Amino acid sequence: MLSPDLLAEAGRQMAICNACRYCEGYCAVFPAMERRRTFTDTDLVYLANLCFECRDCYYACPYAPPHQLAVNVPKVLTELRTETYRDYAAPRFVSRLFRRNGLAIGLIAVAAVAIVALLVLALRGPSVLFATHLGEGAFYAVIPFAGMVLPASALLLYALGALLVGVVRFWRDTRGTLRELIDARAVVRATRDALGLEYLKGGGAGCTYPDARFSHARRRLHHLVFYGFLLDLASTTVAAIYHHVLGWQAPYPLGSLPVVLGTVGGVLLLVGAGGLLSLKRRSDRQPADRAMLGMDVGFLALLFLTSLTGLLLLALRETPAMGTLLAVHLGTVGGLFITLPYGKFAHVAFRYAALVQNSIESRRSSGA
Repeated sequence: MLSPDLLAEAGRQMAICNACRYCEGYCAVFPAMERRRTFTDTDLVYLANLCFECRDCYYACPYAPPHQLAVNVPKVLTELRTETYRDYAAPRFVSRLFRRNGLAIGLIAVAAVAIVALLVLALRGPSVLFATHLGEGAFYAVIPFAGMVLPASALLLYALGALLVGVVRFWRDTRGTLRELIDARAVVRATRDALGLEYLKGGGAGCTYPDARFSHARRRLHHLVFYGFLLDLASTTVAAIYHHVLGWQAPYPLGSLPVVLGTVGGVLLLVGAGGLLSLKRRSDRQPADRAMLGMDVGFLALLFLTSLTGLLLLALRETPAMGTLLAVHLGTVGGLFITLPYGKFAHVAFRYAALVQNSIESRRSSGA
C-alpha cells in the first residue's frame, strides 16, 4: 500500500503549485496538474510517474526549503514514484525483497555471477574454464548454447511479464480502460516524447542537474544509454538469425554485423552509464529521494558492468581469460534481468504509460 502520509504531502504540494503555476512551462506535470482542481491518490501516482526529475521547478520555486511551505516537488514525486514501483511490482511478495534496492541488486548480481561460475566449474571442469578456445563454437565449449539461451530467455520473459502486469494495474488505477492504452495517436505522441526525451529539456535550457546550473548533459547521457541498449538488442537479434537461420556459430569475426553493433552499443552504454553515475555522485541531495538514488546507482552500475564485461570478452576472447569473462558476463546479464521489474528500469514502462495518458488528456483538453 502507498503511504497515506506521503500521498497527503504530495497532495498538499500539488495544491500549492496549482495555485502558484509559476513552473507551468517546465514539463508535462504542471499542465496535467492544472487540468485538475483536486487530486485523488491515483492522480498523484500518475503525476509522479509523469515527472522526469529535471529539477527545474525546485530551483525556480519561491516556496522551496527553507521556506516554511517547504515545497519540494522533485523529492515528493520521486518518493511516490519509488513506492509506485514497489506497490505495482508483480508478484508483490518478490517486490518486498527489494526494499533496500541498491543492496539487493548488488547481492543478486554477485550471486548470479557466482552461480554461473560454479556451474561451469562443476559441470565442465577448470580445464575448460581456464583454457584457450579458438574458432567457431568456442563460447559453447565453455557453456553450451542451451545453457546460455534458455535461462536468459526465461529470466527476460519473466521480467517483461512482471512489468506488463504492473503497468496494466497502474493503467487501470490511473486511467481505467485498457482500450485507451493502444490509442494510436496517443501512442505516437508518447513514443516521440519518450524517444526524444522531451521532458529532460526542462523549460528548454535543459535540466538543473546535478546542480542549479542548466545543462543538457543528463539528456545526452540518457540518449547514449537508450540507443546503446537498442544496438546491443539489435546485435543479439542478428546473432540469433546467424545461428538459427544461417547455421553460423559464435564467436563471429570482428567485422561482422553482430560484433560491430554490439561493440558500438557497448561503448555507448559504457559512456552513458558511467556519465550518469558521475552525475549522480555530484548531484544535489536536497531534491533527491535516498531510496530512488539507490535504485539509480544499482541499475546504472549493472548496466556499466554488463557493457564492460561484454567488451572485455570481445577483446580477450582468444585468450585463457575468455571462459572466466564469459561466466562473469552471463552472470551479470542474469542479475540485470532478474532485477529489471523491481528497480529503476521500471521507470521505462511506467513513465511511458504516463506519457500516453498525458497525450490523451492534452488532446481532449484542447478539443483536438
